[in-house]
Amino acid sequence: MTESSSPDTEALRPKLERAYDLADRQVRRTIAQHPDFFPIYTEHGKWHHGGELWTDWCGGFHAGMMWLLARHTGDPWWRQQAEHYSKLLEHRQHDRAVHDLGFIFLSTYLPWYRLTKDEALRQVLITAGRTLALRFNPHGRYLRSFVAPESLFIDIMMNVPIIFLAAAEAGDRALYDLAVAHCRTTERTLVRPDGSTAHEGIFDVETGEFLRESTHQGLRPDSAWTRGLAWSLYGFTKVHGFTGDPADLAVARRNAEYYLARAPRSLVPPWDFDVPDGPDRIDDTSAAAIAASGLWDLAAATRREDPEAADSYRAASLAILDSLCTDRYLAWNDPEWEGILKHGVYHFHKRLGVDESVMWGEFFFLEAVDKVLHAGHQPGPGRPSGPSPR
Repeated sequence: MTESSSPDTEALRPKLERAYDLADRQVRRTIAQHPDFFPIYTEHGKWHHGGELWTDWCGGFHAGMMWLLARHTGDPWWRQQAEHYSKLLEHRQHDRAVHDLGFIFLSTYLPWYRLTKDEALRQVLITAGRTLALRFNPHGRYLRSFVAPESLFIDIMMNVPIIFLAAAEAGDRALYDLAVAHCRTTERTLVRPDGSTAHEGIFDVETGEFLRESTHQGLRPDSAWTRGLAWSLYGFTKVHGFTGDPADLAVARRNAEYYLARAPRSLVPPWDFDVPDGPDRIDDTSAAAIAASGLWDLAAATRREDPEAADSYRAASLAILDSLCTDRYLAWNDPEWEGILKHGVYHFHKRLGVDESVMWGEFFFLEAVDKVLHAGHQPGPGRPSGPSPR
């Protein structure tokens, strides 16, 4: 894709502003209808239902959207809501049962800390990073998933930045080295030579030997689950902001090239690229939203060394947003729908949040919109302050 084939940023701006207005209305609605509730996915367009959670990992997305809205609108009410909902998550800095502490704290306590430089907020971020690091298996040199000690998820690439952040803030070289080791293990075992990714790797917990690829959410262990691919693209790009290591950027670029080569013209992919044509080949807008936000950052990260590639990634990010900002995908013409972005997929095999709104799709869509609208004004993906452990 070339810059000329994507929508111009200014031409896209009215759609993005309208999408932000929709987000404002829908998040306000959720707060009013379900106070102190952290949604994960809709059923028939409704956030509150009795469906299975599988794991509790999405609180940071709901609160994170409030931080985005607070900055975009300048409305003090949004700042109050963002602080309130973030405080409801503070206890999870000690949560050792999940691998999702980056999802929870990078979208909440990090923007709060950047705004205030409050030492108490900084300490929460450091503690969350240290807690996640307790999941490290020194034999296999990976952070284990919530599923089992032998399990490594590609999703953890989106969470390992909280460890890099904690290492930078605390000046802790050992913590930094642990995070780097996880990235290199993930690259070696879950990122394939063609740039596609496996969802899960299975290890011998005693010897650390990598045994096989596996999956919970992809079509097959050897297939290309698109949300996992987007997690890797975005995650390795963000990690590069901390390490400066060309290896991290190279992985993200391989992921991006694979995504762009296999995605349809709209750049909104099916939930797995290898699902055959038929009723099960449905879109996953959440994968597209993550990719749009990650590609925008990847363009900035590659601008100096490869401006042509950077233009391509930026154009792809804008093209994805142009596709998502349509009546097909946004709920702006459906007053009964409580989400923002339709046609997302949580867990196809468990039939959870299939063809629905999902909270990570909501957050990363709004984050991508925010990046474009406020281009040149966002903080970078690396550490906000503190001594470097490198």
